[in-house]
Amino acid sequence: MEGRNIALTLRFDGSAYHGWQIQPGLPTVCQTVTDALESLYGQKITLTGCGRTDAGVHAERYAANFRGPAHIPMERLPFALNAKLPRDIAALEARFVPDGFHATFSCVKKEYAYRLYRKPHRDPLLDGRALFWPYAVDLEAWRAAAAGFVGTHDFAAVRSQGTPVKSTVRTVYSFEVEREGPDRYAFRICANGFLYNMARAMAGTVLYRGLGKLRDVPELLAAADRRAAGPTAPPHGLYMTGVWYDS
Repeated sequence: MEGRNIALTLRFDGSAYHGWQIQPGLPTVCQTVTDALESLYGQKITLTGCGRTDAGVHAERYAANFRGPAHIPMERLPFALNAKLPRDIAALEARFVPDGFHATFSCVKKEYAYRLYRKPHRDPLLDGRALFWPYAVDLEAWRAAAAGFVGTHDFAAVRSQGTPVKSTVRTVYSFEVEREGPDRYAFRICANGFLYNMARAMAGTVLYRGLGKLRDVPELLAAADRRAAGPTAPPHGLYMTGVWYDS
C-alpha cells in the first residue's frame, strides 16, 4: 500500500477480546482497531502489532504500525481514531516512522506486569483486572524466585505449546516484585522476548514457590520440563506495560 509508515501507541482492556491477533468470527483488538482505521481513511489497512496477547490480557502501552495516507496530522490522529473506537481501546500517540520500522521485528525488549490482590474475599471491582489471591504472601520467597529467572536461560520450562519457535532461549533483564497498594502486588518482567504464555507461567511459578510447592527456579529451568514448573496464571492479571525500539 502506498502511504507513510505510521506507528500507534495503544492502550486497551482485553476483557472483551480474544487477544490481539485477528481470528475469523471472533472479536479481537487488532480487528477492532483495523476496522476503525479503515472507517477513518476509507481504504484497506493492514495493521501489525508488537506481539500477540492472549484472550483477556490487557495493555497499558502497546505498539502497532500501518501504512496510510499522510493527510491527517499525527497529533490529531489519536483524537480522530478514538472517536471510532469502543471505550475499552484508546490510541495514545501516533507518529511517522521510517519505512523499515516494523512493530514486531524492530522491537528490542518488552515489559509485562502481572497484577494480583490479597484479600480474604474476591473484589468485584477488580474482577477481570487482577488475580484474586486468598493465600499467604511471602514477599521474600516471591522475590527470591523472581531473581532466579533473571539472565539468559532456556525458558522451555515456562512455555506452553503454541507457535513453533527456533529457540526457547531468552534474556530476562529484570523481574521485580512490587507492592502497588496495601493488598495489591505486581510482578514486573522485562525481557528481550517472551515465549507463548511465558510471563503467565513465570507468575504462576513464583506464586507456587511462595507456597513452598516447587523447587528453586534455577533447578526448574535446568530441567526444561513444563510439568515441573508452576501453573499458567490466568490471563486477566497480565498487562503489557512497555515496548522498546532502537530509535
